Amino acid sequence: MCGIAGIVTQGAGVNSELFDALTMLQHRGQDAAGMITNDGDRLYLRKENGLVRDVFAKDEHMVMLRGNMGVAHVRYPTAGCSTSAEAQPFYTNTPFGISLSHNGNLTNAEELKQELFLQDRRHLNTESDSEVLLNVFAHELMQRGALRLSPDDVFAAVSGVHQRCRGAYACVAMITGFGVVGFRDPFGIRPAVYGRRLGPNGVDYLIASESVALDALGFEIIGDIAPGEAVLITLDGKLHKRQCAANPTYSPCLFEYVYLARPDSVMDNIYVYKARLRMGVKLAEKILREWPDHDIDVVIPIPDTSRVAGAELAARLGVPYREGFIKNRYIGRTFIMPGQAQRKKSVRQKLNPIDLEFKGKNVLLVDDSIVRGTTSKEIIQMAREAGAMKVYFASASPPVRYPNVYGIDMPTASELVAHGHTVEELQRMLGADRLIYQDLNDLIEAVRAGNPRITRFDTSVFTGEYITQDITTEYLNQLELFRSDAAKAARKRASSTVIEIQNA
Repeated sequence: MCGIAGIVTQGAGVNSELFDALTMLQHRGQDAAGMITNDGDRLYLRKENGLVRDVFAKDEHMVMLRGNMGVAHVRYPTAGCSTSAEAQPFYTNTPFGISLSHNGNLTNAEELKQELFLQDRRHLNTESDSEVLLNVFAHELMQRGALRLSPDDVFAAVSGVHQRCRGAYACVAMITGFGVVGFRDPFGIRPAVYGRRLGPNGVDYLIASESVALDALGFEIIGDIAPGEAVLITLDGKLHKRQCAANPTYSPCLFEYVYLARPDSVMDNIYVYKARLRMGVKLAEKILREWPDHDIDVVIPIPDTSRVAGAELAARLGVPYREGFIKNRYIGRTFIMPGQAQRKKSVRQKLNPIDLEFKGKNVLLVDDSIVRGTTSKEIIQMAREAGAMKVYFASASPPVRYPNVYGIDMPTASELVAHGHTVEELQRMLGADRLIYQDLNDLIEAVRAGNPRITRFDTSVFTGEYITQDITTEYLNQLELFRSDAAKAARKRASSTVIEIQNA
């Protein structure tokens, strides 16, 4: 889960524009941020661990980033490690000087690393699959052998990427002195949208993960980059696009609409806000169908992502809707925090209950999903401590039972509370008086109603069925060894030891 942005303007520098775009995409990654700009034949890069406002906190950081073309990134590390060296964008000098930002995860990264080293003779400096993708794209572009680039060369390179890379990838890549290209994998798993704005010197273009970035900067949305499609904006302000995959199949990630995206975004022509309203409707219909004599006194959402669904659910049940938890705005999204201990500690720092909304009442808490269970269990306990008589819990999505391999930090089955457990067992484990999950078909209908042309979604976290059809038990076992909280903690300790030795 990351956020990407790429911009080409015909006027002033892009540094402040990319900064604003990243700020609008901060919810997609809190671990690191980066930006690279192009001014003539010079590149200017700034990237570091931290929030956008901290990475670019000093005036000299922004003044340094000159040019009217650039790409940027906010990161949450689902692959590789969390050192600042793995912050994006990544850059390679050969050919032409290419910079790339990537959202997603390559499922054949290890195989590609061997190919790049043994066949393509390209060196990788990090463990990030994004650097792998950059070098595959660079190699494919170099194979064209062109001294002067054309759009055909770029689109041929993207076609080569599609033939070699598997998994999820939404990318923006800047070719020095030429332009910015955005492309998505042939399934369109991760989102990317592009738009234009008429400036004083011509038409500007912006590519970003979500439409909110375009809205904030005054860009008119042209559309989503289609699965397998590439959109190229050359430095002279011309737009080119082409389908570069042989058999593209629209299969966007369903969890984007449940949790990852902002409610004011439009993704693949689906309004996220409306999709979440419909999730609330479907959940209310299930409660009325299976529990018609419910004794719910009040519906309270877990802020922020469940507010829309919770409000609509309460309206359909005819039950008061109340804001029972106040959120500390200075604590980040607990779901994307690295480490179980940090996530657990942050729950009570992040949310504080208003006792009078709980005292003596049967409360239905509504959340967008239950992943590791850490947050849900703590919140249920907080509701009881605030005086609730009974605490019911509803999830706007089905049980998350399987790892995500396409760029969301749900890496291991053993860390997912629903894996291997029935709803009744989960109810006891979480300490709820009743636990209600959304049915998968209802969730799909709630989202698909916004764009009936999409007939398939990536639902792998709910079903264990991976649309790339290349995920084996061995792959998942290796993923657990490398990406579990325990594995990440071990790498962090090892990294700290190296730093201490170097400083000694």
